[in-house]
Amino acid sequence: MSGWDEGAIYYSDQAQSLGGDGGDPGSNAAAATRHSVLQKFKEFIRSFETQKNVFSYRESLLHNPKYLLVDIEDLDSFDADLVAKLRSAPSDYLPLFENAAGQVLANLKTKVPGNEGKLEERVPEDVQILLTSKEDPASMRQLGAQCISKLIKVSGITIAASRVKAKATYVIVMCKNCKNVQRVPCRPGLGGAVVPRTCNHIPQPGEEPCPLDPWVVVPDKSKYVDQQTLKLQENPEDVPTGELPRNMLLSVDRHLVQTIVPGTRLTIMGIYSIYQASNSATSHKGAVAVRQPYIRVVGIEEATDANSRGPAAFTQDEIEEFKKFASEDAYKNICSKIAPSIFGHEDVKKAVACLLFGGSRKHLPDGVKLRGDINVLLLGDPSTAKSQFLKFVEKTAPVAVYTSGKGSSAAGLTASVIRDSSSREFYLEGGAMVLADGGVVCIDEFDKMRSEDRVAIHEAMEQQTISIAKAGITTVLNSRTSVLAAANPPSGRYDDLKTAQDNIDLQTTILSRFDLIFIVKDIRMYSQDKIIASHIIKVHASAGAALGDGRVVSKEENWLKRYIQYCRTVCHPRLSETASRELQSNYVKIRQDMRQLANETGEAAAVPITVRQLEAIVRLSEALAKMQLRHEATEEHVREAIRLFNAATMDAAKSGIQQQVNLTGEMANEVKQAETQIRRRVGIGNHISERKLIDELTRMGMNESIVRRALIIMHQRDEVEYKRERRVILRKA
Repeated sequence: MSGWDEGAIYYSDQAQSLGGDGGDPGSNAAAATRHSVLQKFKEFIRSFETQKNVFSYRESLLHNPKYLLVDIEDLDSFDADLVAKLRSAPSDYLPLFENAAGQVLANLKTKVPGNEGKLEERVPEDVQILLTSKEDPASMRQLGAQCISKLIKVSGITIAASRVKAKATYVIVMCKNCKNVQRVPCRPGLGGAVVPRTCNHIPQPGEEPCPLDPWVVVPDKSKYVDQQTLKLQENPEDVPTGELPRNMLLSVDRHLVQTIVPGTRLTIMGIYSIYQASNSATSHKGAVAVRQPYIRVVGIEEATDANSRGPAAFTQDEIEEFKKFASEDAYKNICSKIAPSIFGHEDVKKAVACLLFGGSRKHLPDGVKLRGDINVLLLGDPSTAKSQFLKFVEKTAPVAVYTSGKGSSAAGLTASVIRDSSSREFYLEGGAMVLADGGVVCIDEFDKMRSEDRVAIHEAMEQQTISIAKAGITTVLNSRTSVLAAANPPSGRYDDLKTAQDNIDLQTTILSRFDLIFIVKDIRMYSQDKIIASHIIKVHASAGAALGDGRVVSKEENWLKRYIQYCRTVCHPRLSETASRELQSNYVKIRQDMRQLANETGEAAAVPITVRQLEAIVRLSEALAKMQLRHEATEEHVREAIRLFNAATMDAAKSGIQQQVNLTGEMANEVKQAETQIRRRVGIGNHISERKLIDELTRMGMNESIVRRALIIMHQRDEVEYKRERRVILRKA
């Protein structure tokens, strides 16, 4: 038992804490059980085999002597008693386990010559034990007093990480008076050391006795390990509606330090412990016995990349069902499952389906990453069910965050730097784009956002990272998200008398980052209005009946969620040769058309057609292939993608009025006449109400649309300016 207190993770009163009443027979029995437990742990590491003659733990200990990953299920199959002990008193038995691992490692290695030339055993090293298990994580809200100092498993998102500090495992203290040296062990986690009040030196006659509290800490001789604190917030989908998400303090040490960046989804095993908060209001005010809870982490599992809930377990039956579904016209079926309560909008539903499935991310050999996520912008009249689409996506996507444009700032979307109240140091807290990593961000009222906040999304949408340099923190966070945004045109409604530029009042830089831009108009047509009205009334009438079998509806929704998750995990399609040739010729043709259009009208299109749009079509084709679980995107997928692209973005680019197009000679003359009349009526620097002006000119027998067109042309020449929500016209010099 040499090196028994190496690593010194022991309490001073350890023997009593485990056995008996502190009497002699009790403590002996305790020592005996501890010894037998230590032997069992050593036996487990040495002789546990997964298959015949495959000793996994022994091998991994030799390959990586710093830490050992232990699966609780393996330990359970070896000796169930050990697991029960570990779960009930982990802070007592984990140090034993680490001790056992250190001794086994020393025995496995060759002996080294000692001082006298004899071969001696090596000194046992420190080995950190990390536990994993396959049980379901508990909710953060269920952790209560009954869990204290037990082993628990919770999952969540890390929102903050502190700097690394050094924590003493034991402290060497020296008496001021007699220079007597004593060694005091420290409690692991956030606990401190308990230093004795008096010195045990017996004074000689004539020597003055040591005073109370004579100890001075000698920091150089003490032993330290790394320690870091993290903040874990519960997953957004586990938070009950209307409640704030809870967060929990985690403390990690040694090899787990600096493995976690903020914004990562984790599942952790840990010991639920308590500490005395130093500067909190509870520590004085007479509340002596109130302690703050925290979790001492003893094992971390990161959620995987493609899929945010850890390795998703799909049963064999489910996989069969998914494959069967994919073989029978999956595209049409999925589109019918998307937002079934909304009538019409077929293309928007197809685009939303593509967004949910996403293309495939590519890593090029030179380290460039190409994004696979599809961004969609819905632009149009009020009451065309744009927000309903967003709400549906938020419910269906595996990971989703819903924000509204007015209520979100640049820091809230990307990341903010916050000063910790207790330690006065800065740390990062991830925002919506970071928390939705691997999912969808729905932004409503996109046009109402302040432009400086909108700029913050640029990088997240194309490079899929968020770089930060604030308050001495320089870092890059991942935000591999799709963006689904809904916006209204500047005047509230879509105005057919304006050019596309005036209707889509967003910058070119942000528009080119959207793969699909839909203009959703509220068209007044008798037949269609009748169908829509009957559909809405039917939805309202059958809503009460559906409440009875509400579980069936949620099962359907859940099924789509699982299918999306399965497709995203399993399938990563690529373009085939023929498809890429077809795509190439189509892209060149689209660019030519746009150039021709620009030459005719004399101004650039409102929606730019750039290489990003070519990549957008590639991503759409991949998403369409992914829906059918194909590993190659064929020509039909490319054709459908181009059709969607034409229906959405190209339509948006050509929408609105183009001023020089379809102006016949006499119309041009009339417009000129209208312009001269307007100039006569409005002096330079004068105001006039638009309504009044139009009424006066129509009384003279002019056509109203001609007058409006003249105004638009003058506005483009910067002769007139609109004031007060386009109700008043001001003539400029």
